Amino acid sequence: MALSATVANSAELTAWIERVHGPTELVYSTYRPVPLQFFFGHDKGIFPLLNDPGTGPNPRIKPQRPRGNLRQQGVPSLTEIVMALRERDMLPAIYFIFSRRGCDQAVAALTTVNLLTTEEAGNVRTQLVEFLQRNPQVGQTLDSPLVSALGRGIAAHHAGVLPVWKSLIETLFQQGLIKVVFATETLAAGINMPARTTVISSLSKRTDSGHRLLFPSEFLQMAGRAGRRGMDTQGYVVTLQTPFEGIREAAQFALADPDPLASKFTPSYGMVLNLLQRHTLAEARDLVERSFGQFLSTQTLGPEETRLAQLQTQYQTLQSTVGQVKPELVAQYEKLYQRHKESLRLLKVLEQQSQEGRRQNLGLAVNFAVTGTMLNLRPAGKGVHAPIPAVLVAKVAPAGRPPLLICLGRDNTWRVAAVEDVVDLHAELPRLAAVDTLTPPTDLVLKPGQQRPGFPETVPLAAQVAVPFSPELPPEVLAQREEVQQLAEALARHPGRPPDKRFFKHRQQLQALETEIRQETERLEAHKHQYWRQFANLMDILVNMGCLEDGRPTALGETVAAVRGDNELWLGLALASGALDHLAPNDLAAACMAIVLEVGRTDSWARYPAVQEAELALAKLRPLRRKLFQLQRRAQVTFPIWLETDLIPLVERWVAGVDWADLCAHTNLDGGDIVRLLRRTGDFLSQIPHVPHLPAGLRDSARLALTAMNRFPVDEDMGD
Repeated sequence: MALSATVANSAELTAWIERVHGPTELVYSTYRPVPLQFFFGHDKGIFPLLNDPGTGPNPRIKPQRPRGNLRQQGVPSLTEIVMALRERDMLPAIYFIFSRRGCDQAVAALTTVNLLTTEEAGNVRTQLVEFLQRNPQVGQTLDSPLVSALGRGIAAHHAGVLPVWKSLIETLFQQGLIKVVFATETLAAGINMPARTTVISSLSKRTDSGHRLLFPSEFLQMAGRAGRRGMDTQGYVVTLQTPFEGIREAAQFALADPDPLASKFTPSYGMVLNLLQRHTLAEARDLVERSFGQFLSTQTLGPEETRLAQLQTQYQTLQSTVGQVKPELVAQYEKLYQRHKESLRLLKVLEQQSQEGRRQNLGLAVNFAVTGTMLNLRPAGKGVHAPIPAVLVAKVAPAGRPPLLICLGRDNTWRVAAVEDVVDLHAELPRLAAVDTLTPPTDLVLKPGQQRPGFPETVPLAAQVAVPFSPELPPEVLAQREEVQQLAEALARHPGRPPDKRFFKHRQQLQALETEIRQETERLEAHKHQYWRQFANLMDILVNMGCLEDGRPTALGETVAAVRGDNELWLGLALASGALDHLAPNDLAAACMAIVLEVGRTDSWARYPAVQEAELALAKLRPLRRKLFQLQRRAQVTFPIWLETDLIPLVERWVAGVDWADLCAHTNLDGGDIVRLLRRTGDFLSQIPHVPHLPAGLRDSARLALTAMNRFPVDEDMGD
């Protein structure tokens, strides 16, 4: 049985479980034992967030416009919100702030606020006295700011707080003795600290990749902390006006559906080795491809598969037409067609060059032509293409303008033409001397393109005008025309000539479809088998590093398979390398910390002397690390390969026996971060005695280091 309140695609999850394990029933309910009511806080107080139907923002709250300062933007102060919650009987509350510093500053801002009654304050004081007596190592007194805040019902809860303090805070909160706890969003999951109210200070947060809005499921996870079953009849969720978000954004989150459940499944080195220890390669592939991630990936491929089917149908339709002609004949025809096309292009170039030369010569000839010269004029009417035979009767040169030609056409029509209207000039023909006695009509408008019918007495002269003829072409043009004609005839009788004028267009479409179908198929295959491809890439690296042979783990592979961590291969190779075999317990712990985790903050420091033995051992691992890094980069594998030495003196000194106060005084890390660093190192040390094929000395050293490490405030059940 699985329970969740923040999964949008529960039907998909059910379908996957049913496919893998058999019949499965989804029980879906939106009932909440303690219903939630949403409020919005700004500088005027706390008011209902939604309208009466619960479908949008409360119209009585006017959206704020960005202005000069926070008060003008309606941003409330921390004290105003806390006191408003107290007045409305909405405490205890979890107040989410997305930074440790913000949580600590919030506690400091409420130094004058006391949320406890005298009786409650006495109860808290009694438990604090008992706690400090049991844990004197924490170095706190009843007068310290941290303890004083608890005594007023206020606390901060985040990763920088010592685990023992967080445990005390959780206990007091469950007893109702802490009224407001300022927490980062990590408190929203995995800790039993329900409250009457949750306050979400911002709807956006800063991440490693920049500033972003919350995801709906993150909002719902935090909101879901409100309302204590068996204690409250109503839970309250308060969102606040900020310089960046207002009531509209808050209402959108309150009404949003949760995000769909996404698979976090990623093959790892340990998974590969452990599967291949117990299963054949085929069985391992079947298990990998039955994952929820693979199921979701396949479920989303419906549109792509439909698209591929459509492309294949189009291909088959075109293939039935194009496939009627033998491919080899089509190739020959297409080659001949391209020759004809190129020959035709060259002919056009030669003709244009010839015409351009004639045009230049013609312009000079017209300027020097005498009356009585026969010429051809450009046709003027629409749909008329043949040149007009005419004879030059007179030249007129208007002031400041090019000369005009007055001509009598063979059709006994007077025309006024510009020099560029002449398309041919027949200087080789005898001039018509009869024009010397001819006078143009006085009513003929001297403007290019103007016309006037001739007189009856000009008919005999017009009849003597020569019929136009084609000018003699250069030899290269004639030769090119002959080649074009021969290729055209060859195309006409070629056996590969397509039956349809659209053949080549269809053939191009067919080739484009082939490419698109291939690419679409490759994309689909990549999606369908993406996890197995990752699995196979990891196998290649394991083979290269000597951990797999013939599909089965080697002795080195068995060592790696027994390790847990962010990169089991790197950790297993480091242990099996021999570089750590002879280290003392404190140096071994320091070296293990370097390869197990990353230092989160770039400004972290530890003011202890360098751990020379550990650093010398780690230096021997650098060539191995470089090789593994290169293999991972080629295979696009992104598992981290830590080798962090800046903080290893903290681990070495702790195992060597320094006390907690001394350790904290030599670093700028928060207490919770130091504990996390030591516990992560201790977890790895606890694995070493159980890893096969390691020297007995290394195992013994790991046991001693773990024993020395496992003391307050680090002590917890880390195994043996």
